[in-house]
Amino acid sequence: MKAPRLPLMPRGQFAELTLHEKNAYLQKLADDFAAQHDREQVALDKDALSRLRRYYSRRVWADLRLEDLGGGPLNRTLRNLGEHIRAEHIGEDITAALLQETTPKRVMRAAPQDDAQLMFFVPTIYDAPLKDDVNLMDVAPFSLSKRANRGVIKYELKDSLITIEGGAESGLATVFDYDIFLNMVSYLAEEVQQFRRDESKGLRPSLPPKVYRPSAAHILKFCRRSDGGKSYEDLEAALDRLSNTTIKVVNLSGGKRRAVDSRPLIGGYSVVSRTGANKIDLVEITIPDWVYKSVVTTEKRIPLLTLHQDYFLISSGIGRFIYRLARKAAGRDEAQYSIRELHKRSGSTQELRKFAYDLREFVNRTQAFPMPDYDLSLVEGKDDQKLHMRRRGDDDLKASTGLLAETGDA
Repeated sequence: MKAPRLPLMPRGQFAELTLHEKNAYLQKLADDFAAQHDREQVALDKDALSRLRRYYSRRVWADLRLEDLGGGPLNRTLRNLGEHIRAEHIGEDITAALLQETTPKRVMRAAPQDDAQLMFFVPTIYDAPLKDDVNLMDVAPFSLSKRANRGVIKYELKDSLITIEGGAESGLATVFDYDIFLNMVSYLAEEVQQFRRDESKGLRPSLPPKVYRPSAAHILKFCRRSDGGKSYEDLEAALDRLSNTTIKVVNLSGGKRRAVDSRPLIGGYSVVSRTGANKIDLVEITIPDWVYKSVVTTEKRIPLLTLHQDYFLISSGIGRFIYRLARKAAGRDEAQYSIRELHKRSGSTQELRKFAYDLREFVNRTQAFPMPDYDLSLVEGKDDQKLHMRRRGDDDLKASTGLLAETGDA
């Protein structure tokens, strides 16, 4: 049977303790070790604590000076505890070596096999409209999990309270379901652009329709997903979650509480046709009024931000959340948020400690495999570490004209 493992405090953290705290920690460590190994507890005297403190900090076996203590219970306690600490130290060294020699997991998944050809036909990707009362770029209007889960996400921001609620049976829309929302908004933005071009030529075009009729294959291509059978099954389930996920906002600006009506991510959907294999084929997606009115506007600048085409390849929920937040907050410059604030804005159900671990792991992975558009780093703040997001140079963005000039691109 494998011996139980004592959780050891990192040496850097141990060094920051006061003398009294170090002694108390080492005595508790000795007591826990004795309990786990069915041994008698021994009170460490002043000299034993001094030796153990020095050994804990330096990991030099000679610091314990075991030959000076003879063979009594105190010597046995120091020897056993010292061996345990040394074994843990060896484990730390091996872990550090493995981290140094191995490659971290990639930030982005591989593109579909025929992706290079398809990208010639993929239009610009737009995210949610930027509105004063409900800015979905500031928070995650979805679950970061890849699997649907039930529950409610609540955000308490400076000037608003935002509640995201999923259907009782379908659950909350996920960050990957949200790709379909992006497809819908991007379609509408392209239609508005075409409407304006036709109008400028003296034509009398009709306003874009409020119903979007894509094929399932088109949605999958736009979202850079494979066209396997499971993708079609997942698509229908995603549409169900999107149509049942609503956003409610209470605006606190001006000192007055104003409840905003609940707004769905999509107004509804219907399957128009299926293939011979009963796979979803053609669908109708109703564009919700709040999206339609925001995009089909007479304003010169459409209140939308564009996303990098590789956004769809970011494989983790936390990575997609960070990219969207960076796109809004950093824009073409830089921005930073504390880990605690990121945890609050993500809607994550994880404990802060676990969320912070996953965030640090993701940032570490971006050092080897950068995220689209932005460089990430962690910097020390007054009370907490902060995520620093900085826009990289982008020749394509600088060279682009026309379309981006008419959008609310930050």
